[in-house]
Amino acid sequence: METTMKGLWLEDRKMSFRADLALPKLEADEVLIKVLLAGVCSTDLEMVRGYYDFKGVPGHEFVGLVEDDNGHPDLLGKRVIGDINISCGECERCLRQEPSQCMQRKTLGIFDYDGVFAEYCKLPAKNLTVVPDSVSDVLAVFSEPTAAALRILDQVQVKPSDKVIVVGAGRLGLLIAQALKNTGCDLKVVVRRPEPAAILAGWGIGAVYADEIKGALADIVVEVTGSPEGFALSRSLTRARGTLVLKSTFAGDVSVNLSKLVVDEITLVGSRCGNYPAGLRALSSGLIQVGDMVDSIFSLEQGLEALARAGQPGVLKVLIRP
Repeated sequence: METTMKGLWLEDRKMSFRADLALPKLEADEVLIKVLLAGVCSTDLEMVRGYYDFKGVPGHEFVGLVEDDNGHPDLLGKRVIGDINISCGECERCLRQEPSQCMQRKTLGIFDYDGVFAEYCKLPAKNLTVVPDSVSDVLAVFSEPTAAALRILDQVQVKPSDKVIVVGAGRLGLLIAQALKNTGCDLKVVVRRPEPAAILAGWGIGAVYADEIKGALADIVVEVTGSPEGFALSRSLTRARGTLVLKSTFAGDVSVNLSKLVVDEITLVGSRCGNYPAGLRALSSGLIQVGDMVDSIFSLEQGLEALARAGQPGVLKVLIRP
């Protein structure tokens, strides 16, 4: 096997395409994965803006083929998705079965661990879930953000009687809207453009513009815009004693009136990664649909173009096929 590979490289907030990257070196329990398809998400774009001081191969949404099982023969030749959290297995949080909050956590393509915008990546075998033959690569690559969308339902009880507003109808917001729709709640999604509104209408989900919903109040508000302005709108829509769920990750700080949060007794819920097998099941069963969300597919050599395309206003899912 070759010792080098092609991939994208992020350093000093600058992204470049390189053909001389070292092939991932496997440690104990790690397997080598040939990346079949990778997804670009808002966090990847924020990495360039300095969300984390990261040096290496970015990217964390993928489906791949195990090429070196490193002592795990049951995985050889299997298509897999992977949990992006690389945990130590020994700290207090790991022992409490909370590996996504490991105190020594590394994160695929985000923190101290090379990601998937390359021909190959690696992950611990315990992080992998085998993809059934009936599930396409395009569906499987949505497993990570779908798991993140479903995570909200693990954290917050959403009742059919609840009024729920999702602020933001981008890549993740559309997945969250579908997850919430299945609870039977009174759901609205704040959009900025007609294209996501049309997609939502096809799923039977109501879309509104920000100026149409000002003054409304909801029991649960999910902020997924990735902007301070989106947070401000989300806060204004959360009723007293309501719940505000935060899904955005972005560079920079947000100004918050903490006293008002106290007086209104608002419950703030930070929501991150979810259950990856659950995300895969939701996609394979049709509970979560993604067909209308795929904007374009680029080659790895076109990776810089892919990220530029993903950063354009209104563009939904951009994929990279090495």
